[in-house]
Amino acid sequence: MPTLTRPPALAPLFARGALLSPAKRPRPDAGFPREPLVLTGARIDLARLTAYETVCGFAAGADALPVTYPHVLGFPLAMRLMSGRDFPLPLLGLVHTSIGITRHAELTTTGTYEIAVRVAGLAPHRRGTEAAVTTEVRDSGGQLVWESRSTYLARHRTDHARQPRPEPEAPLPTLGEWHLAGDAGRRYGAASGDRNPIHLHPLTARPFGFPRAVAHGMWTAARCLAAHGTPTAVRVDAEFRAPVLLPGTVVYGADGAGRFELRGPTGRPHVRGRVTPG
Repeated sequence: MPTLTRPPALAPLFARGALLSPAKRPRPDAGFPREPLVLTGARIDLARLTAYETVCGFAAGADALPVTYPHVLGFPLAMRLMSGRDFPLPLLGLVHTSIGITRHAELTTTGTYEIAVRVAGLAPHRRGTEAAVTTEVRDSGGQLVWESRSTYLARHRTDHARQPRPEPEAPLPTLGEWHLAGDAGRRYGAASGDRNPIHLHPLTARPFGFPRAVAHGMWTAARCLAAHGTPTAVRVDAEFRAPVLLPGTVVYGADGAGRFELRGPTGRPHVRGRVTPG
């Protein structure tokens, strides 16, 4: 099991992933790296945390980490796995489609953590091939305090029959309208380290089929959860339905059953999720 004592630098990983992407031929039955990658002795950079809290709308200066922040801690490990030669999906254009988070206990800003990330499997998707990546965070006593499962989609032609569209869901009660600036992707990228070109500028998003830069899925989820709030022990599920183009306006909705969403002015859902206590 490969073990690191400091997180890998992201810029070389993005460069390696970009260079290898054109040679990748994704398919759901391809081989993939199965060993987890582990980072020991992970500490919290308070300046970076404050930048993250500010761009996502969390209250800054709290003793506990936001529920989505451990994803940022594990992201360099996920990038190292997904930028490697043995990962079959091209890193460029990879789309984050969902995340499920379970927080078992509070993670403090002064804690020391062990983070383990692995590729859990590949699966066919009607628009291509999807990879599942899991992250586990343990405290200094070895207790599992946070875990997640993300799915990432590489879009390509498939032989799968087109699935019927589900019946549209009624919008949740509107609680806010947010106007997103054109640099929102660059600001979140600076705070999180995720500088995928589809989020940075229209010129770097257009080669992947987007007319403008799109917001990070994890930013949309984090922004909703900052508004919604979460208990200490919690399960969060979020599905990223459609990209949020930048600049743009989105509507935040939620109900008393723990459901939340982000939708466009016409009602098109961008993110749908649920917060489940305990």
